[in-house]
Amino acid sequence: MNHKIIYSENAPKPGGHYSQAVVHNNLVYVSGQLAIDAVSGEKLVDKDIKEQTLKCLNNLEQILISAGSNKEKLIKSTVFISKIEYWPEVNQVFIQFFGDHKPARSIVPVNDLHYGLKIEIEAIAYI
Repeated sequence: MNHKIIYSENAPKPGGHYSQAVVHNNLVYVSGQLAIDAVSGEKLVDKDIKEQTLKCLNNLEQILISAGSNKEKLIKSTVFISKIEYWPEVNQVFIQFFGDHKPARSIVPVNDLHYGLKIEIEAIAYI
């Protein structure tokens, strides 16, 4: 197999049978990141959607760095939100986090997310 498993101590440990990310042919495929603190394991259930979104993006960024990439090399993200009404606030956090970089993105409203969190973000980047 021609792939590499990525693990970052600065992002939440996988809670199941999956990797934080896999690198294949200079692409990094990052598993869905939730609003969980990497150090304490605290699930930010009581935080608002903006804080949860920023935590997901920061977790994602730490995994990209461990893979030899960064947020400016993000190509595509898929964002799962528990209420479509969160879209404007999520978009605002993306603007602040990415600045002029505008990766492709899908936002998918879903009924429930693990632990009662409001958002989960997966992504693809290049190295």
